[in-house]
Amino acid sequence: MNQRGNADTHWAGHRERGSFALMKLTAWAVRVVGRKPMAPVLYLIVLYFYLFGRRARRSAWVYQQHLANWSGRADLQPSAGSVYRQFMAFADTLLDKLDVWGGRLSLDRLVVHDPANLHADLKAPRGQLLVGSHLGNLEICRALAELGRQVTLNVLVHTRHAERFNKLLDESGADRLRLVQVSELDPATMLDLSQRLDRGEWLAIAGDRIPLHGGRTATADFLGQPAAFPQGPWLLAGLLQCPANLLFCLKQGEQFHVHLEPFAETVQWRRREREAVVQQWVQRYADRLAARCLEAPLQWFNFYPFWNTHERRHD
Repeated sequence: MNQRGNADTHWAGHRERGSFALMKLTAWAVRVVGRKPMAPVLYLIVLYFYLFGRRARRSAWVYQQHLANWSGRADLQPSAGSVYRQFMAFADTLLDKLDVWGGRLSLDRLVVHDPANLHADLKAPRGQLLVGSHLGNLEICRALAELGRQVTLNVLVHTRHAERFNKLLDESGADRLRLVQVSELDPATMLDLSQRLDRGEWLAIAGDRIPLHGGRTATADFLGQPAAFPQGPWLLAGLLQCPANLLFCLKQGEQFHVHLEPFAETVQWRRREREAVVQQWVQRYADRLAARCLEAPLQWFNFYPFWNTHERRHD
């Protein structure tokens, strides 16, 4: 079933706390004084948002509750401590992103799981689509792009600030990672993306964030509850006629485990079958995402009412 995002509960409708200038200042401070001296400052900021971010705190609680109930694992039941640890994991991810942007992530910290040898397609004449999520650190895909410096990776985003982020990435030395705004899949956007694929570039998009305007969604069962997912990744794969594979990056200790999974070699539909075909791919993606959540329960970083339901508050 298709539905439109509600601006009151949509992730993009929540005011962003921070600014590009603050991000730039933080990136500069990390470069100058190092990560360790900056870590306590960032953790204090996260503590502030934990104490006063009631909506984000409740959303993390609801996610942990659904995960525990769906998996039947009592050890995953939420508590004040487990929710705080999820916030802390997010803070650690922010520092990791700065390391990635600044080129301070050594490749020996990457463990690539690619049983189908998908990365061998880096030299293929035409690129492919990678569908990620906000489980773990999707921006480690920059490190994937740097492997052998053989591919340009275009990260498709819904933010209006892509140009400013690109400027910050350029200043940080991330010259093979591009953020591309895709608010609408209009003919000009589709032509641009097709040309990028034809040049051998890869596209990456999150499969768990619905656009605020003009985005079609499908409802899938996720952790035992109905949730809205974007149709965009699967429409793109079908319209661009390119493979759509999955990308997850989960942190374990000091290592980043990058999982590349073959998923949809082709997404095709006949007339009047598109909705049903896309629905099937959305549900398959939701199932894989749920399974990965069990591998890194506290690395889920969607701090908004993902299921968009009126659950009991846990503040």
